[in-house]
Amino acid sequence: MDELDFLVVGSGSGLDVANAAANQGQSVGVVEKGPLGGTCLNRGCIPSKQLLYHADVLETIERAGEYDIDAEVTGVDFAKIVREVNEDVGGDAASIRRGLRSSDSHTLYEGEGRFVDERTVEIVDGADEGAEVRADTVLIAAGTRPSIPAIDGIDAVDYLTSTEALQLEAPPDHLVIVGGGYIAAELGHFFGTFGSDVTIVGRRPNLLPDADPEVAAAFTERYGERFTVHTGHAATAVEAAEEGITLTARPYEYGESGGVVDGDDVTVTGDELLIAAGRRPNTDILDVGAAGVETDDRGFVETDEYLRTTAEGVWALGDVVGEYLLKHSANHEAATVARNVLGDDLEAVDYTAMPWAVFASPEVAGVGATEDELRAEEREYATRTYRYDQTARGDAMHADGFLKAIIDLDGTILGCHIVGPEASNLIQEVVVAMKAGSGSVRDIRESVHIHPALSEVVQRGFSGQFSRGGDHGHDH
Repeated sequence: MDELDFLVVGSGSGLDVANAAANQGQSVGVVEKGPLGGTCLNRGCIPSKQLLYHADVLETIERAGEYDIDAEVTGVDFAKIVREVNEDVGGDAASIRRGLRSSDSHTLYEGEGRFVDERTVEIVDGADEGAEVRADTVLIAAGTRPSIPAIDGIDAVDYLTSTEALQLEAPPDHLVIVGGGYIAAELGHFFGTFGSDVTIVGRRPNLLPDADPEVAAAFTERYGERFTVHTGHAATAVEAAEEGITLTARPYEYGESGGVVDGDDVTVTGDELLIAAGRRPNTDILDVGAAGVETDDRGFVETDEYLRTTAEGVWALGDVVGEYLLKHSANHEAATVARNVLGDDLEAVDYTAMPWAVFASPEVAGVGATEDELRAEEREYATRTYRYDQTARGDAMHADGFLKAIIDLDGTILGCHIVGPEASNLIQEVVVAMKAGSGSVRDIRESVHIHPALSEVVQRGFSGQFSRGGDHGHDH
């Protein structure tokens, strides 16, 4: 059995902590069953956003006529686009592997890790199968995998998850997507822009159900204009068909009232089926219980505010913790774990003003509380909604979208939610105001904004009259 100072299971953001430990002179082990770099690099953020940018360029050209510009797309090498993106990702993963293999401070264990005792991991199903390693400190950073819902017939048909969808070298003629979250939104945009007919089947009343309800409703309406969208329906059965697959979905009861969007069953046939119904943690594969690590009812690792698990000397971060399934959140957690493991004093992880974004069309981003959350807490608050086209830049862009600001009655920013162009960039000003500033609307109102930049959407959204308790007063 190998004895080390520090062991990380997973090679995503956990590598940041491993490298910090190595820099402190510790002996470090890394357990990884797949390509190095974790979900973000290999199956998530990096390949998807590279592909999505190609879709954004194509969409911009196709909209040129709105600006009296005669432009035409005469050809698209879709297979080359996908191959080059995946080759780029593969090269980065290989580079990380070479770096670990050549390091005097790191030992790479290639294979699936499984706990067999406290802080002891066995390597199975890989190049280093049979190896056992024990460490003084263990970090669980093994991420999640696609969740496959209980659909009758799903095991008898071929289907895609986001992993396979990012490698398709030809757009499907008709892509059927089960799920209404960010993966469905982004991949629907990608394949739809490159010519696929897209049908989305989601259980909740709106797509992007974790977004603010007004933003989610606006996004769903826009997607309903682009694609066939069936919200409030749960996929119940799938079977092979001559054209590919046929999916059946029934009205889904949601909420405490058991309300239903409409009462009609849905049947749809397509040549490819994409399951984008969320993610599940890899804790079952790791058998974390053997290490004394407790999980919640969904299987995510239980941690305290310092990211310690219930087992002595075992820490956790990233998607496997389930707090925010976001790469920037995992990086933030990694910095906290590194300080806590290697420093003298413990520091609680601070999730204040954790932003998120969906790189679809329209783009969506948010930070802080939603109206649903504030109503549930019976909090007093005020809102203001401001449209892009009320600014000079937004009008010039023919931008269809809005910013929704939510504040406490004393002027403290509680949240901000945006649907429209550059939402992921515009939200950052609000994040800084909430995190590094006073957290007041004054931080935004009193800062000089470039005219006529798109950032005036944020400035004006937080200026002017707010409406109490969500009685929306759209400013015209």
